[in-house]
Amino acid sequence: MAKHVLLNNVQHKDTKVLAHYAKEFADDVASVLVFPLEFVELQKEYPIFFQLDQQTGKYQCVVMFGLQKDENLFLSDTTPSGWDANYIPAMIERGPFLIGFQQQDPHSDPSPVIHIDMQHPKVSTDKGQPLFLEHGGNSPYLNHIATRLQSIHEGMAIQDAMFNSFLSCELIEPVNIEFDLNNGEKCKVSGNFTINEEKLRALSAEQLFELNQSGYLQFAYAAVASVTNIRKLIQRKNATFA
Repeated sequence: MAKHVLLNNVQHKDTKVLAHYAKEFADDVASVLVFPLEFVELQKEYPIFFQLDQQTGKYQCVVMFGLQKDENLFLSDTTPSGWDANYIPAMIERGPFLIGFQQQDPHSDPSPVIHIDMQHPKVSTDKGQPLFLEHGGNSPYLNHIATRLQSIHEGMAIQDAMFNSFLSCELIEPVNIEFDLNNGEKCKVSGNFTINEEKLRALSAEQLFELNQSGYLQFAYAAVASVTNIRKLIQRKNATFA
């Protein structure tokens, strides 16, 4: 059961976190939420798709790691980190950390602060990356995690506006992908959405200008380019049969 507490350099001076990825750390997931500010890096490694949250009725961004439930084809026993890709999505890399909000005084807005799940399997006191320096300052690892959490926070803030722009331009369309694996198994990936490339190319000058000014145009092109990574995912899957 999760135990989220506010991180501080007194209570957690000896706390360490294993910066490693493996099934025993619950990293065996087939997909994860991602955010627009990650798209430029994500497109190099993973297929980026959109999914409709049935509870909120809003779109959210995901990348795929596998082709079936609980399958992560990027976990590796041969890499030092346990992850076989040059970029790790922020929601994976954050591990036991998350952003909370704390109000410093009654007249100010709540400020984002770092919380840690002390029950997370990557949290330790004897091995892993230290969170604080000997005299109480943040370790380089914790500073890196803070940057990743900030990208999540900022990405969440712009995500709805990005999707509203895509919808106003009628760019979002459902996508179904069917393919055969080397073992003869037929697979189908459905329930996802992507950018309609033809409609993207047909946008008016005014629409292109507005998307570019808002910064969303590069995200649309990144999502389109990323879909070719499905082939790489299939190759990874086929390699497991060798």
